[in-house]
Amino acid sequence: MTQPENPPTPQGEPRPWPDPLLALNQKDFRNALIQLYKGRGLTYRKLEKASADGPERLSSTTIHNALKKDALPSRGFVVAFLHACGLSKPQWAPWLTRWEQLSWEETASPDRPTPQDAVPVETDQPVPPTGHGSRRARLLGGRSRLRAIVVAGTVLVLAVGAGAWQLHRQDRERYKEQHCGTLNPSLVTETSGECTGVTDGSDGAAVFGSDLRPVMTAIGAENQNVIKDGDYVTVAFLTPLTSKDTGNLTVGQYVAELEGAYTAVEEANKKNVRPQIRMLVASMGSSQKHWERAVDQLVARRAKDRLVAVAGMGLSQQETIDAARKLSKADLPMVGDLITADGFDATGAVDGKGRIDGLARIALSNKDQLTAISKQLPAGEHTAALVSTSVTPNGTRDLYTESLNRGFHTIKNLKKHLDDTSDFKFDPRGGPGAILPTISQNLCNTGKTIDTVYYAARVKYLPDFLDALAKRSCHAQPITVITGSDAAALDPKTEALRETDAPITVLYASFPNAAQFRSPDNPGRSLYNAFATAFTSPHHGQHFPQEHLTSSYWGIVAHDAVLTVATALHRAAAHGDPAGLPNRYAVRNELYALRNDAIAGASGYFGIDKNGNRTNTHTVATVHRLGQPLPATTERTS
Repeated sequence: MTQPENPPTPQGEPRPWPDPLLALNQKDFRNALIQLYKGRGLTYRKLEKASADGPERLSSTTIHNALKKDALPSRGFVVAFLHACGLSKPQWAPWLTRWEQLSWEETASPDRPTPQDAVPVETDQPVPPTGHGSRRARLLGGRSRLRAIVVAGTVLVLAVGAGAWQLHRQDRERYKEQHCGTLNPSLVTETSGECTGVTDGSDGAAVFGSDLRPVMTAIGAENQNVIKDGDYVTVAFLTPLTSKDTGNLTVGQYVAELEGAYTAVEEANKKNVRPQIRMLVASMGSSQKHWERAVDQLVARRAKDRLVAVAGMGLSQQETIDAARKLSKADLPMVGDLITADGFDATGAVDGKGRIDGLARIALSNKDQLTAISKQLPAGEHTAALVSTSVTPNGTRDLYTESLNRGFHTIKNLKKHLDDTSDFKFDPRGGPGAILPTISQNLCNTGKTIDTVYYAARVKYLPDFLDALAKRSCHAQPITVITGSDAAALDPKTEALRETDAPITVLYASFPNAAQFRSPDNPGRSLYNAFATAFTSPHHGQHFPQEHLTSSYWGIVAHDAVLTVATALHRAAAHGDPAGLPNRYAVRNELYALRNDAIAGASGYFGIDKNGNRTNTHTVATVHRLGQPLPATTERTS
């Protein structure tokens, strides 16, 4: 089996093979090929075996002769050799480009005239007579002309070579500009300037942004350790990492998300179980516009990279379900960390387009969240308006907000308060900052006392909405905003929540906060504490901030999603061939057999049911309050 693409190296250290574009001659090129196969831990015998399914089968003798002979190897040999080393076709490009240049340079020398036919240059001196002297003169003249031709030819070749090399360097720099400053074709610089695609951490720690440098450095170092003895499989973490796009819905929580996911990998690799886990990071871009490119790369790398599962998956929106269906078709099991939309599971009920085999999730569904809130609303009559959006800034379906909208209309203790005449919908592409103040003021003009708002939109727009509520003409009327777990990203110090003359309360349900997880009342307290200790411990010399555990729950759910994958793949290894590696089919089988609290997650013990949903959600569903107090709440409210 071939080694993984781009074996990782620690930050600041060179790759285990050189850039082929820097080879000045055929000897340098052969040395680059030698360093390539050695850097990947291969031998002649392994190369021979790996070339069997390629364009040309290479014997150990052929490989030895081609690399030792003082000549440029044939193009066919180079292609077969690169394939045997595990490089994909896009990665052949710089090698074949330099091969073509070196091949041209070897055949580009001008024809050299023979000295026998050389004619002496005319001078004012008499021509010596025929004989010995004449022969000597002819030889001297021929040698002079030959020397001049050789020198001129050498200068020409050097000049042409230098020009070609300069153009080559320029092409190389342009290539790097298009690929996030790297030579990895799996990374792409988008027009927005952000980087998307797939990496194993060896392409630089800041390709997805400087704020991810610590965790990406740790991923690269961990992967380098993992691949040394060959007993590993790969798990990809698919997420919208970068945040330069104004359409970004993640509000910067992705840093803690990736840190939590990596912590699960590192802790799993410390245990005395096999196989080890190598981690790929796949970014769809901040608005998930480029999900298809990232997913296509993962699908194409299944066999070569020993990819057995994908975790993360992104937010509950159309791009994510499209990605899930494509991964399912490729038989790759998935564990979502942030997917909350009702029906966004193996049933595929979220869009009614059939099952999504292999999909599981560990987040609380929107129904779980709203049901928990409905049980804690103060008694009495309420009049609730609905503010909603159903599309993302991309114009695609936002399945999270659609699901919240359905919940407000179907959960009995919420539906009964809904005023159908106070239903306000907005499209984020039209500028929320302009329409939300209008909607807020309309709450004062309905002829009814609106004391509750069901907010079925993203937290990205919530600060503007709260600010508008605080400035509406009837701002003295207390109002409660009920929404979903996305509100966990809302800053508790938001100014509008502190206005005493405009009392606003925000209620949302999610996982317990850090203090609640550490509470003696939490039956999974020891599990959370172990996770927190691992999270804040050094990771190959890197440190993750403690506040990332308290400011967001994303690190916890990402950790538990990857831990779920690790639990399934280790069970598959234990139940399979002791000398083999589990494949994606075995991992998928085990994923749906994780019942009876099989997973000891940071969020507590849980399992996966037949539809891929987390079990025991009632033990962790917690209602959180921001802003002004409610008349009555239960002890699970924070």
